[in-house]
Amino acid sequence: MGTVYILQHSYEVGEDGQFDEIKMIGVYSSRESAEKTIVRYKMLSGFKDYPISCFYISKYEIDKDHWTDGFIKTDEALL
Repeated sequence: MGTVYILQHSYEVGEDGQFDEIKMIGVYSSRESAEKTIVRYKMLSGFKDYPISCFYISKYEIDKDHWTDGFIKTDEALL
């Protein structure tokens, strides 16, 4: 099975950081490619205002389910 690397940028917003602002930056064939993208993006407007720890690289196998349960809406979670 093949593997891809998902690069995201995430930080907390709202009162007491109750929400996450998440940006899906890209999908890469190697971790190294994703890391090179972080080097470029950490200098860009907006991204440079947050620590490098806001970038996340996740490894995913392709042709495999990664979300296997249901979900609830945000307003239900806040009750």
